[in-house]
Amino acid sequence: MTADARAARPPLTLAAVHRLVAVTVLGFASGLPLALTGQAMQAWLTTSGVDIATIGFLSLVGLPYTFKFLWAPLMDRFELPFIGRRRGWLVLTQLALAGSLMLLAATSPTDAIRSFALLAVLVAFVSASQDVVVDAYRTDLLSAAERGLGASLGVLGYRLAMIVSGGLAFIWVDPTQGGGWTWPEVYRLMAGVMVAAAFASALLLPRLAEVERPATVARHDLLGFAAVVAAVAVGFLVAEQFTPPLSRWLIGDWLAGGPLPAPLQKRWIDLLALLLGIAFTVPLAVWAARAARFETLIGGLSNYFSQPGAVAFLGFIVLYKLGDAFAGSLMTPFLLKAMAFTPAEVGVVNKVIGLWLTIGGALLGGALMLRLGLWRSLMLFGVLQMLSNLGFWWLAVNGRSEAGALLIPAFDWGFVKLATDSSVDRGLLMVVALENITGGMGTAAFVAFLMSLTTQRFSATQFALLSAFASVGRVWVGPLAGVLAESIGWPTFFIVSTVLAAPALWLLWRLRSTVRGLEVDPKSAALDD
Repeated sequence: MTADARAARPPLTLAAVHRLVAVTVLGFASGLPLALTGQAMQAWLTTSGVDIATIGFLSLVGLPYTFKFLWAPLMDRFELPFIGRRRGWLVLTQLALAGSLMLLAATSPTDAIRSFALLAVLVAFVSASQDVVVDAYRTDLLSAAERGLGASLGVLGYRLAMIVSGGLAFIWVDPTQGGGWTWPEVYRLMAGVMVAAAFASALLLPRLAEVERPATVARHDLLGFAAVVAAVAVGFLVAEQFTPPLSRWLIGDWLAGGPLPAPLQKRWIDLLALLLGIAFTVPLAVWAARAARFETLIGGLSNYFSQPGAVAFLGFIVLYKLGDAFAGSLMTPFLLKAMAFTPAEVGVVNKVIGLWLTIGGALLGGALMLRLGLWRSLMLFGVLQMLSNLGFWWLAVNGRSEAGALLIPAFDWGFVKLATDSSVDRGLLMVVALENITGGMGTAAFVAFLMSLTTQRFSATQFALLSAFASVGRVWVGPLAGVLAESIGWPTFFIVSTVLAAPALWLLWRLRSTVRGLEVDPKSAALDD
């Protein structure tokens, strides 16, 4: 039997089942907070009367997801007592998430928008830290033969969590169809779920085999991390002081002569100022890491960049989900405001039925990967998820009810209910079905691809770097998407999101031989030799 055949059929022992169940549970814990700083938070802000452009800018609370590789080395280097390096950090981050969600629930987005935004950043920071450990634990736990199925089950758990925090929650807060909860009540419930996740991490997860930690000086890593934090703080202060006037000088006069209203002109100026600030801060942080000898970070990055195609892989990672991220960045305001769907309708179709379809797509993707391999799966699923964005263009052009309605009967399952029969737009249902199935397939292949690029000794650092690049689209397109949607309208906006998916497919074609090389399990190949 060849190495590829062995990799495609991992033995299903009791220990393997335990590992795969653990991956599913951790996927749930990882997915729960994301909607709480994403679409659920957008719904809270939308129903509180916050304007769309501001909501777009508040998507920047997810910035920690793109910079988590800066503190991930500390999770590779340091081990918390009693329950091991990975599980110790899991318990700590999950308890911290519970506390920060309770604080966010106690803050009003209309009366204290700045405090609300800062607490949302805190939730995203702790959530990103949990993701660092979850990704490293999963990568260390699974063999190469289990990664395709493990990625699918991780997506299953992740999406189940999003059904709860980003789907059922929409029904819970609907005053007529659901339970009439408030958003703070929802966030307090999610805090309790994270406490339960911490207990599961401490008591139920499989122990990892001892792996050599990075051989670095602890004091250098701590000083290096402090230097990076100081550099980011300096960059923020400098950017806040100097980039707004520079941005106005660069494009203010040009915008003033155009057709955009003054509020949108200001948003474009603010967006350019933000990008200029990032262009100053990131190189400063890299220089600080090198100057302070942040050895685990530098070693992990050097190890990654030593492999063939490393830089091109980062470009592909940014681009592969960019079209999806662009289309989905303002999906909740689009459905609630532009299309005038009710919260219950959005909750049932986009957040519950849609997410179940994503789970089905992920499991289908994992099964197809056993036959197609990594490269062909990435290409096929990438084409499908690109084409799915055209469904939202069709919805924006034709409006609701063009395809008729489907009646969902009233139900009461205790944890969620519809008070009366609810009419659901068939067009919305079809578009969401296509988008979620193809998105789930693409995500399963993408996660397996990321796992194949990491080295176990630096798995937290390297997976954090790769997933941070993967989240660039989801986080950074928010401000641009909010301004662009108001500037060009929703139909053109979704055409742009479709076009943005094409460069990743071109790059994947160029990298086909290198990606195919990742499909071979090195351990199995060594046995064949």
